[in-house]
Parts: sequence; C-alpha cells; structure tokens
Amino acid sequence: MAAMAEGAGEPELVSIPATPRGLSTPEGLSTPPVRRGGAATSGAGTPVRRVVEGLRGYLEDVGHLTRLNPQDAWLPITESRSGNARYAAFHSLNAGLGFQALLIPLAFPALGWSWGIISLTVAYFWQLYTLWILVKLHEAVPGRRYNRYVELAQAAFGEKLGVWLALFPTIYLSAGTATALILVGGETMKLFYQIVCGPLCLPSPISTVEWYLVFTSLSVILSQLPNLNSIAGVSLIGGATAIMYCTMSWVLSVSQQRPTTVSYEPAKYTSFGSSLFSTMNALGIIAFAFRGHNLALEIQATMPSTFKHPAHVPMWRGAKAAYLLIAMCIFPVAIGGYWAYGNMIPPGGILTALYVFHSHDISRGLLAATFLLVVFNCLSSFQIYSMPVFDSFEAYYTGRTNRPCSVWVRSGFRVFYGFISLFIGIALPFLSSLAGLLGGLTLPVTFAYPCFMWICIKKPEKFSFSWYLNWGLALLGTAFSVASSVGGVWSIVNTGMKLKFFKPN
Repeated sequence: MAAMAEGAGEPELVSIPATPRGLSTPEGLSTPPVRRGGAATSGAGTPVRRVVEGLRGYLEDVGHLTRLNPQDAWLPITESRSGNARYAAFHSLNAGLGFQALLIPLAFPALGWSWGIISLTVAYFWQLYTLWILVKLHEAVPGRRYNRYVELAQAAFGEKLGVWLALFPTIYLSAGTATALILVGGETMKLFYQIVCGPLCLPSPISTVEWYLVFTSLSVILSQLPNLNSIAGVSLIGGATAIMYCTMSWVLSVSQQRPTTVSYEPAKYTSFGSSLFSTMNALGIIAFAFRGHNLALEIQATMPSTFKHPAHVPMWRGAKAAYLLIAMCIFPVAIGGYWAYGNMIPPGGILTALYVFHSHDISRGLLAATFLLVVFNCLSSFQIYSMPVFDSFEAYYTGRTNRPCSVWVRSGFRVFYGFISLFIGIALPFLSSLAGLLGGLTLPVTFAYPCFMWICIKKPEKFSFSWYLNWGLALLGTAFSVASSVGGVWSIVNTGMKLKFFKPN
C-alpha cells in the first residue's frame, strides 16, 4: 500500500519464490512476476488471484513440499517411486503370508479350541490396526516421508533410543527370516526331490547342505533385480504360491482320515508355571505368524505422494486386499490343521504332518506340487525380506563415497549377503525350531511400537479413547513380548533341543 501511495516511478517488480530445493516445478506451471501496485507482466485477470491459483495448483501437485534426500535416488527401496495399490498388495501379501502360517496349529494344543481361535482373531485385528498406524505415520510430519521403520522410530523416540529399540528387531526380522527361508527352502527342495524321484533316490545322492546351496544360489540370482518396485512380479508369485500351498495343505489334511489316536484335550502340566509358560509360547507362535510390519513403510516409500494424492491411500487399499487374503488362509490352516491332527501335530507344522501321516495316501503329484509351491514362496520371500539389508549396505557405501553403487558393487553386496546367510543357516540349523522365542522377540515391531509411535507423534488428547487405546495396546504388547520370550525359552528347556552346530539334518 505504501508503494501505491507514493505513485511515482515504475511499480516494484516482485518475483515468486523459487521452487524449493529438491523439488521440480510441475510441467506447465509458471511463476509469473507480479508488480506491486501494478499489473502482472503478462496475461489478464487479477494478478494476485493468478499468483494464488498458480501456487495452489503447485502445492496440490507437489504436496507437502517434501524435502528430498538425493541419496534416496541411489538406494533400492526409494530408487523407484512408481508404485501403486497393486504393487502394495503384491508386496504386502508376499511379506505377510509365508511358512510361519503353517506353524499356527502348534499353538492350539496349549490354548485349546476356544482360546486358540479367540487369540488368533484378536492378534489379526490388532496387527491390522498397527499396520494402519504405520501407513498413516509415513507422512505424519509435513515435509518429511519416513521411508524406513528405523527412521520412524527415531522420529518418535529420539535418535539414539529409536535406533536402540528398532534396529536390532528389524534387522533380525530381515536377516533372520532370510536365514530361516534358506533352511526351510532347502529342506523342502530335498523333500520335493525325494517325492518325485521315489524309491530310486533313497538314500538321496544330494546332502541337505547341498540343497541349501542350491536354494541360496537361486535366491542370489533373483536378488540381482535392482530395487523394490522391480520385484513386484516376484512378490505376486510369492503371494499366489503362499495362498495355493496354504489352501492345499489344509484341504488335503481335512480330506484324509484322521489319525486314530487324535486328541483335542488341552495338554496337562504338572505345575501352574509350566502351563503359563506353554501358553505364552503358544501366543508367541501366533504372533510370529503375523509378519511384514517391518516392511510396511518401505513398501509405501516406493509410491509417489502429493497433497492431492497422498501415498497412504493406495497403500492402505493394497494392504486391505492383501490382509483379507491372508485371513482367508491362516484361519483355515489353523482350524483345519488342528482338527486333522489335534495334539499329534509335529513341530514342523501342518505341512510336516501332511508328509508324516499321509505321504502314502495322497498322490505323489499333489504332494510334490505342494512342496514345490513352498519352494517358490521361500524364494520370493527371500527377496523382499532381504531388501532392507541391501538398502543398508548401499546406504553405507553411498554415504562414504557420495556416489551410487555400480552394478558390480551392488551385485557383490547381494552375493555376500546370500552366502553369509547360508553360512549362518549351516552353522545354526536349529533356528527354525525357535518359532515361539522369535515371535516374542520381534512382537513389539508389530504389536507395540506402532502404538507408542502414534502417541509420541500424533499426541492424542489425554484420557481420550485414542489415548487409552494406544497406551493399552502398547503396554499389553510389551508385556506379551517379554512373556512370550520367556515362554519360548521355557519350551526349549522343557522339550529339549539338540544344538547341532554345523550338522544340518
């Protein structure tokens, strides 16, 4: 107004602020200069209105003016931002459904029919709620996308405490799951070979370690796909094969004659402590079946996000579709597996029971197809669970060298990781029998930390429903984590476990 009152000389030329660093101006949007007290240098209409409309359109296209880290363009998780709801569904299904689902019937002998089904139902909806929290918190702070679980933990709990709380369980979930997949995949390949070859292959000319090597080699070859978006097709295959073998395992089990000595009586224990620890171990097995929350933010990071089209919309749409399919698999496996085998179900779960009790009743073709589907799923799951580790390797390299990894460096990291996982699997072949303990150790990532994060970042009003809900679930999840871990240790001590180092079965 002062400039207008002076009325002398040319109006002062004011330019619209430049595009923030790290962002590009959307195509077709110009930032016309405006003359204070005068008209715009070009075009017609009210100058201020044109500027405001231009900025509004720019903000709607760009979004929260997200500060982009140039290093993200070099890393496998954030290298490609072309993800969509379908890719989210494929990745979520591949990450959320796997061989752990086949172990759920092991929890029912300790819990019984009623408490087993109730516990499984509560755990399913509980983890679905915490998944929704993670999806919402991905862009909870304007100008920032939390592309990795550890980043969100640091934002919620502080730099040091966030790393201390989240780094070990997330790395353990990725690297530990990859090692377990090598063990399960290699042993399943051996069983598939024996079924197809029949009596001619007894004794098998290929040892268990050699089958581990074959599986690892195939996994390393597949791992050369560059980034998370590039393995969407692999995740689709992984999710589809998991649905098929889960369905085949329970359908084949319930369609066969049950063992004559099958029993559904809850296991009897000599003391209250034994009963309590067994129950906690069973809850740990159920918790271990729900996986993939450590990858939710990474999957969402592969999507473009703007103010008008935020990434949480397609991510949640894909996740809902994936977890509906997961529910359609895990509940029949749990109920059908326990109905078919009762307390006689072996430690390997429903698939092992199918082989032990019905290998002579079911056609070799069906049995072999079921085991082959497990192998395909393990190969696919290895890729998505290894991606955060690949991302960490490359983040360290690019941070030190300030340049992207070459094809050879990237390939070298993945070959190294694959065969280190193989070495761990051979040195510690008993890891697959630690389902209860592993479920307890990693339970906070799924059931507790997201609720604490919501409280720290969103800060719900004290004594509101959201405040009570998240505090209650967070504390309950933490207590269950401790109890399930203790129950897992008790189960190992009580039933015994042979610690055969470098002696796989």
